[in-house]
Formats: sequence, structure tokens, C-alpha cells
Amino acid sequence: MPLPDSGPLHASPLISPPKERRRVRSARRRAAAQIRLQADNSRRAAARAQAEAEREEARSTQYLPRAGDPGPAALRSWGRFNVPTHQDTSAALAGAYPFLAEGGLGSEGVFVGQDLYSAASFVFDPWRLYQQGLITAPNTVLAGIVGSGKSALAKSLYTRSIAFGRRVYVVADPKGEHTNVAEAVGGRAIRLGHGLPARLNPLDAGYRAAGLSDAEWVTQVSARRRDLVGALAETVLDRPLSPVEHTAIDIALRAAVASSEVPILPMVVERMLTPDTREDTRLEEDGRMVAHALRRLVYGDLKGMFDAPSTVVFDPSLPMLSLDLSRVSESNTLMSVLMTCCSAWMESALQDPAGGQRWMVYDEAWRLIGHAALLRRMDAQWRLARHFGIANLLIVHKVTDLETGGDQGSMLRALASSLLANSETRIVYRQESDQIEATGRLLGMTGTERSLLPGLGTGQGLWKIKERSFVVQHQLHPAELEMFDTRARMG
Repeated sequence: MPLPDSGPLHASPLISPPKERRRVRSARRRAAAQIRLQADNSRRAAARAQAEAEREEARSTQYLPRAGDPGPAALRSWGRFNVPTHQDTSAALAGAYPFLAEGGLGSEGVFVGQDLYSAASFVFDPWRLYQQGLITAPNTVLAGIVGSGKSALAKSLYTRSIAFGRRVYVVADPKGEHTNVAEAVGGRAIRLGHGLPARLNPLDAGYRAAGLSDAEWVTQVSARRRDLVGALAETVLDRPLSPVEHTAIDIALRAAVASSEVPILPMVVERMLTPDTREDTRLEEDGRMVAHALRRLVYGDLKGMFDAPSTVVFDPSLPMLSLDLSRVSESNTLMSVLMTCCSAWMESALQDPAGGQRWMVYDEAWRLIGHAALLRRMDAQWRLARHFGIANLLIVHKVTDLETGGDQGSMLRALASSLLANSETRIVYRQESDQIEATGRLLGMTGTERSLLPGLGTGQGLWKIKERSFVVQHQLHPAELEMFDTRARMG
């Protein structure tokens, strides 16, 4: 087998002849050393020759001058393009610098303001974006610290959408700031609270969608009532219900519906506290904790709001309906109970296939993150948004509010994360510096996007719509600014 060509090969005997003279052995060693020296000198000479040839080639090569090649080929040089700063219209700049800013979302939709990078108008409409295939989930998360302008953006989004035939349901308004907006657009605000005349019966049959048979309607109403009572009990007890407690609710609810055409919560509570033991001798013990939890809505701190037949009628034809809960916003648990009742009161309209396209607004959503029953209802609406034709709008101060409901790996954390995952539009207004890293991690932001957040001005937001990003300055009409202002009391 031939050896690889790695230079000259030298050999020497491994065994010296016997009785070899010292003079012969020394001569042989000197000859071997001479051969090695000659080989080394030859290699060094070849290397010097190759280096000299490379230097000569480099000296003979011609390069462009540092300022660029003069003449017609000047712009093809890598040299710096030094021109004076100038201003022009967005149309002219788009032709001169076509890769500085993208073209936006088109012209179909609600006008929001100005794209600060392209100087073009910015419009947004989740239903149009879904029809164009740009998004697959029409839900939106809006985050911003106090005073950044997020409330004004939310109000302008849904009020301007009314002109396009959309309706607005504010599921809960903890601060009452959507009330004057609802009245201004021809809608209605229902004020709930201690001493106020409005009553909502969460066990109302609700709005009946066209096309439902009597059997389908009865089944739908029964399931909604059962889910609602169970969700209320879980919220007050702050734990899941056991199977025997679900059975106690079913039996009490069935008895209340059989005894009255308009069942109300006091009937359910009464039948759980004093059940008909002929069906099961242990019903009273099985449903005792749930009954006392629901009693809070009948005789406790929520008395007078959900313990009687409804004094208001849900009218799905109104352009806007808001539930003002500002009189009972002192407790997050009470707020969660109220929102559970109110959302159940509205859900029958959501299931109407002819109900049209609607905004569902959840303001001050940080109050809801710790309540599993309400989060499950919201998660179902987020997942079925396309089926219902709705776009959910979740408003928080910080994106990290969605992580405050429970520990890593808990059900609450998973439900809150699901709301964010099923919202392909994320709008981030100014954030505090200590929230930048966590916000960037949750939303998958680049380093450039993270660096923008602390310096955003009032009304300026980073819009992330799937993989696309925009920095937008929200613009308001003077009449809108007056109506949407939430700083009147501080002023």
C-alpha cells in the first residue's frame, strides 16, 4: 500500500551491526543530521518564496478609493453615503427608501392614528384582518401603565367600530368610566350597586336566538343556569366543587325551576338549605357549604342586586351595553362574582348566530386573574371568538398581571396564559423599566422593541400583530378627548 506524499522519506537501521566501530556510527549520524538540515532549509525557502509571491500579488492588485469610485459607478462603492438630512412626503420617501418601514395593514378598518415610522395613517379592524388571513384569532390584549392613554385607545376602538355596524358589550366597568360613552352613542349603562334600583336575575332564560327548537332552548337554558350557579359557588368558596355538591345544585335548581316560571337565586338557596330528603337523605349535608356561599348573594354583602327578577331587559339591538360596577369595586372577590353573573346574563346573546360582530370589553382585568371559574368562562369565549363573531378586548396595566393568578404550572396560570396565547394582537403602551424584560419574554419581543417601551409618550403604543410590529401615535378628535378623559377628578 503506497504511503501518502508527505515529503522525502528517510530511513535508518533499527539494529546496528555487531562490533561496529565508533567512527562509522558517528559518520552515519552526521549524514542523517545533514539530510534533515537540508530538508528543513528547502521547506523554509519554499515558504519564503510563496509569501513573497503573495505580497507581490497584493501590491499589484488595485482597490477602490476609500471615498468610493468616482464617476457613474460611485453609488456601487461600500463607502458611506453622505447626503444632507431632508424631509419629504411619505409617498416620496417610500420610493427613495423602500425598506425603512412597511406598508401597514391597508386602508380598510377603524382609523387609529399615525404610524410613527412610515408617517402613514394606521387603521385596525380584527374582523377585516381575519378575513384577509393576517390573523386567526380576533382577540386583543391592551397593556399600559396609568396615564399612558390605554383607556382612550380602547374607547375610540369600540366607538369608531359602531359606525361599521359592530356592537359593544362592556362586561364589567369597575370604575364607571364607560357609562357616559355608552349613553353618548345611544347605548345603555346598567348601574349595579347597593341602594340602586337595577336588578339582574342571572337565572333569566335570556335572549332566545332564532332557529332554536323548544327542546334545544330548554337544554341550553338549563345548562347555562347550572354552570352559572356552580361558577358562583366556586368563586365564593375559592375551590372546585365536589361531585356531591354539583348534585345538590342540580336538584335544588330543578326544584326551583319547577316551582316558578321565573326562578331566582333565593329559591335555589332555600332548596339547598332545606332540601327534599326523599330523593337523598344526605342532600342537606352535601349542599350545606354551597348553600351558605350562595346565601351571600341573597342576604349578605351582595344583597339587592341578584336576588329578585330583573328590572332591566337585555336588548341586543343597542349599539352599546355597559355594566357599571363602580359602586361595588372595593373587593376583587365581589367584583369576580358580579362579572360572573353579568357575563352569564349576556352569554345568551353571544350564542345567536345572527347577532352580528361585537366587541367584548374586560376592563381592569387584573381583578379577575385569581378566580378560576371566571377565567374558565373567559377562556371559552376566547377560544370560540370566531364561532361567535366577537372580538375580546382585555385591558391590564402590565402584561405580567397575567402571571399573578397562581404559581408556575398551576391551573390559574395556565388559563391566564391561554388568554394571551389566543390573542394575536398585543398592544403595549408605556411600561416601567422593571417590567421590560418580563414583558419582552412574554410577548417574544426583540431587543429593539424592548428598548422602545420606557420612552413611549402618552397615546403611543407598540402594536404587535402576529409577527408584524408598528409604533403608533393614537389620535383623538377634541370631542372624543373630552368624552374619554379619565383625569377630570385629578384636574
